[in-house]
Amino acid sequence: MRDFTIPLPIARAVLDPVFRVVLNSRLPVAVQRTLLDAVSLLQLMPDGSVVQHLQLGGRPAERIIAEAAIPGSRTRAVPPERAAGAILYLHGGGYVVGSLTTHRSLVARLARESSCAVYSLDYRLAPEHPFPAGLDDAEAAFLDLVDNVGYRPDQICIAGDSAGGGLSLALAQRLIERHQITPAALGLIAPWVDPRLVPDRDRDLVINRPWSLACAAMYLGDGDANEPGYAPLTGKLIGLPPTYVQVDVSELLHDQCTTLVTALRGAGVHVRFTETRGLWHVAQLQAALVTEAALALSELAEFLREAIQPVSIDDLR
Repeated sequence: MRDFTIPLPIARAVLDPVFRVVLNSRLPVAVQRTLLDAVSLLQLMPDGSVVQHLQLGGRPAERIIAEAAIPGSRTRAVPPERAAGAILYLHGGGYVVGSLTTHRSLVARLARESSCAVYSLDYRLAPEHPFPAGLDDAEAAFLDLVDNVGYRPDQICIAGDSAGGGLSLALAQRLIERHQITPAALGLIAPWVDPRLVPDRDRDLVINRPWSLACAAMYLGDGDANEPGYAPLTGKLIGLPPTYVQVDVSELLHDQCTTLVTALRGAGVHVRFTETRGLWHVAQLQAALVTEAALALSELAEFLREAIQPVSIDDLR
């Protein structure tokens, strides 16, 4: 389907009451999940997206690629061997909500813009499965891509938004520590890297303090809040791959993101950091509707693509 654009003020006016209703700590988690899946149907997928349902690390997942137009022939899907590489995508939602459905449009656009196969993982959620279940699932999925699908670690980027961004960082740290393997790059959209921190404001357009505190408690369960896997901002940052962090200045997580970027640079990690103005928490989900969000997602896709296929000197001549 073709994209149609909505001016930022109108998009904000429409989304504000939606998130006030859906992300409400007084609503049962099951209701929040159902409402989010329903709302996500408005987030259109780009034409030519090919979705394959599969298992990855023992969990349901989707592999999404974009069709390529071959000169002189009909449009057809890019076969696996022609994909530039792979992106393992971990969706956001406070470790409590979010699904393959809510993020399918974002993942499909990322596949189209990056020319990579993007694997979206349905990792286990709290409160049914608190920390470290989601991290265990993400670890198993990455190793499955290496051991069974056939990618090298340096052909796989890890990306995620919000809680999925924090999970992406924790996964990279675990892969380096436990397996001595490093992914090609990290793409973090407003990552929630320390659930222990209490937001200093009541809400932004999308998330609010009571909801985020409830999610943090459900995700932790009976675990130790000082575990780096739970709060990867406190974990080892030295040795991490090139990392791109995107956040809007209006977000509750803005300060966490700036702290993360400073810490990464202090650890010698190559970091790209973009602060938008006028968007909202993970506006990239609305890339099909908002031009500014689409541009941000395109920049992330370019960063990940170049991490897998670096530009050579010959390409610059």
